Amino acid sequence: MATVAALQFASGTDVQDNLSTCLRMIDRAAGQGPQLMVLPEFCNHISWYDDAGHAWEVSLDLRGPFLKAIAGRAARHRCYICINVSLRRRAGALTISSLLFDPAGELVSIADKQTLMGHENTWFIRAAGCSDVVATPFGRIAMFPCRDGVTFETPRGLALRGAQLFCDSLNSFALDEASLHVPARAPENKVFLVAANKVGPLIPEHLLEAVSAQTHIPLRFLQGAGESQVVAPDGEVLARAPAVGEAVLCADIELAQADDKRRPDGTRIFAVRRPELYGPIVRAPQGETCGPAATAVTVACLCPVAQDEAALAELAALVAGLPADTVLAVLPELFCYGPGPGADLKAAAGLGARAISALQAACAGREQLALCTSLVVPAPGGFSLATVLVDCEGVRGLQRQLHHCERHAWSLPGDDLKTLELPWGRLALFAGDDLTHPELAKVAALEGAHAIAAPLALQEAWEERYGLRSRSAENRLCLVASARPLQGRAGLIADLQQEFTLMTEWRQRSFDGYINAPLVTEQVPGAAVTTAPIHPAAARNKLMSERTDLLLDRPWRLSGDLLENWDAVAVDTACG
Repeated sequence: MATVAALQFASGTDVQDNLSTCLRMIDRAAGQGPQLMVLPEFCNHISWYDDAGHAWEVSLDLRGPFLKAIAGRAARHRCYICINVSLRRRAGALTISSLLFDPAGELVSIADKQTLMGHENTWFIRAAGCSDVVATPFGRIAMFPCRDGVTFETPRGLALRGAQLFCDSLNSFALDEASLHVPARAPENKVFLVAANKVGPLIPEHLLEAVSAQTHIPLRFLQGAGESQVVAPDGEVLARAPAVGEAVLCADIELAQADDKRRPDGTRIFAVRRPELYGPIVRAPQGETCGPAATAVTVACLCPVAQDEAALAELAALVAGLPADTVLAVLPELFCYGPGPGADLKAAAGLGARAISALQAACAGREQLALCTSLVVPAPGGFSLATVLVDCEGVRGLQRQLHHCERHAWSLPGDDLKTLELPWGRLALFAGDDLTHPELAKVAALEGAHAIAAPLALQEAWEERYGLRSRSAENRLCLVASARPLQGRAGLIADLQQEFTLMTEWRQRSFDGYINAPLVTEQVPGAAVTTAPIHPAAARNKLMSERTDLLLDRPWRLSGDLLENWDAVAVDTACG
């Protein structure tokens, strides 16, 4: 058992004052006896500079008095301290770096930021290599700062190399970091996470009015958003700080729990990865991936009352309840199979064929409508779970499950992810648990998809609360996922804000603190039909901020770990 602490506070423009704040907060936290303290990003100076000379002046030397004082506090309190600062490096270069000091006051690891956000590209260089996973007496820990946790690549690589705990230092005003991106990184990797965010102004106070006018961001959102938190491997937030004000947040955790990478059905999430499918993630960016698409279309989640073959008889009534302009409606996984396909897979495939006929018949007279679900289908050498897209002319697309899962252990996997060009945009079909693997959603985005359709059977509450929303947000993809309820949650429809890029003028909405959280319509448990609009054309804009494109500026050079065959069984030796 270990006690971990997230320290939440403000930093200003005076480096010495900021050091005093760090030391004061460390001493305050020490009273609760944590083995690890995590401090926010940019502890030495807020991320705002007059020019390159100013950025250099307020940045730190590794052997300078600021970091010596932090090391001294680690030794005094006999704990690990993770702190993020702007750091002077070789040949006049600066990095945004998280540093880990051990209980002897020794520097044991540095994690340079891999993905820079907006104006950070002006002053800093990106990481040249991956950071370490550090073995401690209480478990294996790894660090990444802020923007590196907004998408999955950096945390995933660290988890694959054995990390049991993420230390995430934040300097963020975005409300969707605390509500979505930060907690998503824990359960998708089944690790613990400690996130420490800023409060107070993130730019010099005398510039607040001018910057607000220039960036079109209201004054109240130019503050650190707080809500530091500790998250468990199942996605439960164990402790959360308020949005405003200093805080020391502590939680007791058992890091060995992070070595259990099993889903409720017994699937080991790292052992079933398919690195041979993830090649596009490490290829150099080639420019815009998405082609033209419709501005807006109507989509739906459907859920028949019956859960066996009788559900086929409900299809006509469900379709009749759809708006006339609906182009896509998704049903839950194996919606007509009762508790499952059973042992007679030949008979299950026969039911699949009857279901396809019923889906096609339900689309009669609706030329633009396609229905989507997953069924048992014949495959070379056996049978597969496959997601099918059916319209009035028959099967329009078929995607076999790509990742093994224990509840469908009989399913023979497919060989690749296919996307379909439809009149309104490019669609990717996902089957089984494929959407729980963030790598595959990234591949769909790189293959030019505007949207994902996913018939699901939820196993864990985090899938709907964080997983589906994160896949949509971090890839800027629309998503339609239908599922029968689990713990009060079902599927959802995730749409995209049409105005998204920071530092640009937004005409259709005012900035509300959320950058790229999707617009979600939840599938109401027990509701037969849930409809909502999506905006496929919005998926073409991946530019979060200046020189920060979700795809073009991803850390592709440092994502090689994602193509390795790591095994969760060997996680205790993965970090050497």
